[in-house]
Amino acid sequence: MSKGYFIVLEGPDGSGKSTVCDIVCEKLINEGYQIVHTREPGGIEIAEEIRNIILDPKNTAMDAKTEALLYAASRRQHLVEKVVPAKKEGKIVICERFVYSSLAYQGYGRRLGFDDILKINEFAIGEDYPDMTIYLDINEEEGLKRIEKRTFKDRLDKESLDFHHLVNEGYKAVLERFKDTKVVDASKTIDEVVNEVYKIIIDLIHD
Repeated sequence: MSKGYFIVLEGPDGSGKSTVCDIVCEKLINEGYQIVHTREPGGIEIAEEIRNIILDPKNTAMDAKTEALLYAASRRQHLVEKVVPAKKEGKIVICERFVYSSLAYQGYGRRLGFDDILKINEFAIGEDYPDMTIYLDINEEEGLKRIEKRTFKDRLDKESLDFHHLVNEGYKAVLERFKDTKVVDASKTIDEVVNEVYKIIIDLIHD
């Protein structure tokens, strides 16, 4: 059986994670790799139901700590039900978002504290860390411009500019803490970003 991998694509809203993931996963599947493309929050039925609660624009009364705990709960279920089994089967799991998002959005955006959010998520994931995290880096202004073009905006998309500024500060703190993260300039053309992400993944698999 081939070795399985757990790879995460991270980045702020507007960095192009979903588009890049879609194209890279399709390319890898066409080349014969066993790929599981998933996302957070979500990826399985229970986690998708939690996602709907978190992102529903009408849930404006949600407490910040409730939000953080819901993300961690969704993450745990997603791991044990989908990610870990797939990796054990020798598949390559490529996931949009993971712990870094909670550190940036809840740790910084909600001002709950980096270390406290890290502890909650370390409890949730146990030893199941990604084999690699790829961060799609884009400046705050460009990311917000891309969000504004969306026809549907979820609860987090509709947050204030100050909130999104704090999230970006949070991601800077994440990259400072986790220096082994692979950083890709997401302001390049989609083809350039896809090719760079693809090469990083292929290099990991063939290492």
